[in-house]
Amino acid sequence: MESVPLWQIGSLVGILCWIWVSRLTNLTILLRSLTQPGVTRHVNAETPFILKIQGFQCPTLDVFFSALSCIVSVPFYTAFLPFLFWSGHSKLARQMTLLMAFCDYVGNALKDLISAPRPSSPPVRRVTATKDEKGNAQEYGLPSSHALNTVCLFGLLFSYTLSSHAGNPGLKLLALIMVCVLDGLIGLGRIYLGMHSPIDVLGGVVLGSAILAAWLSVHELIDTFIVSGQNVTSFWASLAFLLLFAYPTPELPTPSFEYHTAFNGVALGVVGGIQQTYLQFHHEDVPRILSEQLSIMVFIGRIMVGIPIILIVKFCSKALAKWLLPIICNALGIPIRSSCYIPALKKPVQYKTKCENKMFRYLQNTFFFSPEDSYDVDTGIRFLQYAGLAWSVVDLVPSIFSHLRL
Repeated sequence: MESVPLWQIGSLVGILCWIWVSRLTNLTILLRSLTQPGVTRHVNAETPFILKIQGFQCPTLDVFFSALSCIVSVPFYTAFLPFLFWSGHSKLARQMTLLMAFCDYVGNALKDLISAPRPSSPPVRRVTATKDEKGNAQEYGLPSSHALNTVCLFGLLFSYTLSSHAGNPGLKLLALIMVCVLDGLIGLGRIYLGMHSPIDVLGGVVLGSAILAAWLSVHELIDTFIVSGQNVTSFWASLAFLLLFAYPTPELPTPSFEYHTAFNGVALGVVGGIQQTYLQFHHEDVPRILSEQLSIMVFIGRIMVGIPIILIVKFCSKALAKWLLPIICNALGIPIRSSCYIPALKKPVQYKTKCENKMFRYLQNTFFFSPEDSYDVDTGIRFLQYAGLAWSVVDLVPSIFSHLRL
């Protein structure tokens, strides 16, 4: 049996203590009271500036900035990351997945912690051209997730370009210019569309820059741990589980936690799948797109085979979780409810166990629930659904590619 490194134990115990202390001291409410009033004043004061930007309104700009915002949206992640894995750039893909999961958690947690409003509409005109944007409009403002994710996503791509083309200064300069221009356009677009105030965008850029700098200093250590470390899957599963409870409760319900839960599941699925199949499908010598072994036509074949499979796995994972999780909660005596996925559980259900486990109930009430709380089973369903989806991208689908000689 493998020994558990002390740093893994310390990390999990530290998060558990944070959950416990924050619930005992109402830390979220205290921090919100210190930050929310000042941010709200800034948002209100910046309304005239937003109206000036929107004075250039025209249908062409509406379409342009709405389309540009899709670059760092959830559908973009869903489509882009599988393609990156299947193109042979597995290291970049897993680094990008984990960085985006971290950005998504930190950004959304800060949004719900501060619970600062977006610009008031009216007088500000808010353009929500897609379903994804309508969901974003229901979140709080600071920091801008689009600004944060753009800095981190394209900053990582720029770093990857530097390491891959170290002897080409012209390409480096071109990549840097493209990253800066895109970051600027995304930030301007969020203001023009009425989705954010300048302080939200600035907060996203500053936070994204700090996260990117920290990530680039440790990403090789993280990657080494994922591909060859001890207790990787069990540690990551425990970490993902605790992070669900460490997330702050917003002033009013928002979809931010749902987005984090989905990407938290994606990170677990990728880590578990990579750790199991690294030597078969994800090592540094795998064929890359445009090589003799992986031509454009072969890559298109991978897409044609892979996309239907991961969608089927996503559907099956959700169905299995909807059936399995209520049974597990029944066995453990956990009170549950469902806000969406299971109509029969719209109202909280308190299951009774045949043999009461007093220690389990003590830990449950101490660290996670108050006696009146119930667990939203949709969180677990969403988490397992996206974990299954991500696992299929890095494990199941590459195995099928191998059998089909793709």
